[in-house]
Amino acid sequence: MPDLFESQKKTTEKKYPLAVRMRPRLLKEFVGQEHILGEGKLLKRAINADRITSLILYGPPGTGKTTLAHVIANVTKAYFHEINAVVSNVQELKDAIKQAKEREKTSGKKTILFIDEIHRFNKSQQDVLMPDVEKGNPILIGATTHNPFFSLISPLISRSIVFELKKLSKEDIIEILKASLKDKERGLGNANIKIDEKALDFLAEACDGDARIALNGLEVGTLTTKPGKDKVIDFNLKVAEDSIQKKAVVYDKDEDGHYDTISAFIKSMRGSDPDASLYWLAKMLYAGEDTRFIARRIVICAAEDVGNADPQALVVANAAMQIAEFVGMPEARIPLAQAVCYIACAPKSNAAYLGIDKAMKDVEEGRTMEVPKHLKDANYRGAEKLGHGVGYKYSHEYKDHYVAQEYTPEKKTYYEPTDIGYEKKIKEYLDKLREIS
Repeated sequence: MPDLFESQKKTTEKKYPLAVRMRPRLLKEFVGQEHILGEGKLLKRAINADRITSLILYGPPGTGKTTLAHVIANVTKAYFHEINAVVSNVQELKDAIKQAKEREKTSGKKTILFIDEIHRFNKSQQDVLMPDVEKGNPILIGATTHNPFFSLISPLISRSIVFELKKLSKEDIIEILKASLKDKERGLGNANIKIDEKALDFLAEACDGDARIALNGLEVGTLTTKPGKDKVIDFNLKVAEDSIQKKAVVYDKDEDGHYDTISAFIKSMRGSDPDASLYWLAKMLYAGEDTRFIARRIVICAAEDVGNADPQALVVANAAMQIAEFVGMPEARIPLAQAVCYIACAPKSNAAYLGIDKAMKDVEEGRTMEVPKHLKDANYRGAEKLGHGVGYKYSHEYKDHYVAQEYTPEKKTYYEPTDIGYEKKIKEYLDKLREIS
């Protein structure tokens, strides 16, 4: 006798969007995120061994955070309880924790508490989780698009392993799209579709690493395109553009034209060639490139390649970005061109860029340094008893507004200014201070 409940479940699932229907059920179906789910990686080992501890899954939309949580739910022996922080509250959290405790007492089974959009919880709501998460029941899996080190309380972070999911590659997206076209149970495998490879390429690029957008575009395009006389749905580039509501940027016949042009644009500014820079800018604008994308690259170039050799470059670039957004095309080309010429003609230094990369590497690979006591916040009652702020020397009370003192427990040199442009003055000033020290 057929299972009526199972039949109803399948009927309901067919009504879900393609992006939901095509969610992987098993780890082997999961595409992308090899840096955390590749062979021998910690998270994959933990899932396969059913030894999951509290996790925070952090990354852009459409990269598989919720999907990964559901995969874990399918393979784990623990009970899976799902909450969305957007509509949840403290009482629901307390009820879920109470049920987890009772479940462990009666059946010995632990509970995985999956909280989607966990960054939406305020400090009080996050505090509710603390005592029981620390004891390991429930096991927390939180998903967030926000940096958890800013949006979640430190005690919760310290009791969880943070895994960052990255934007899916073009190849990953194409693999997901092709799988949905073949799948007859959950995908579009039963539809008679003729798919153009250029259309797939466009969806994979235009979705910006978000599988949900790509799948939604594929489904909308398929459902709204009338079959031809041969009863075949022709899913071509035009259909793909319409379905995702974004025009393909084609600079030339070379499919890599988009990336090659922006690369030439940046390298021309870095190489102090204003004429070449303007040509590549004009080519992108003529092709209909998003001015915001161009403006962002100009701002980055000003900070990365000009830096403190001419600090005004960043000011000009930022102003051009804001003005271009405000006035729109075709006038936006004028402030963008001004910024491009300024940056191309400015003296160059990447010392600040190299400095932050060296500092980031130290933080990532080494033990993080504690803030010295004399630099800690002393603006609250009881701080002095802890020694916070004691011995701090206020620079403005000393000659030339400078006094030598320790600002990190271990002395490091990250910023090494050049002898170019305004940065030469910065270097001379720092050399003078080091002589005093």
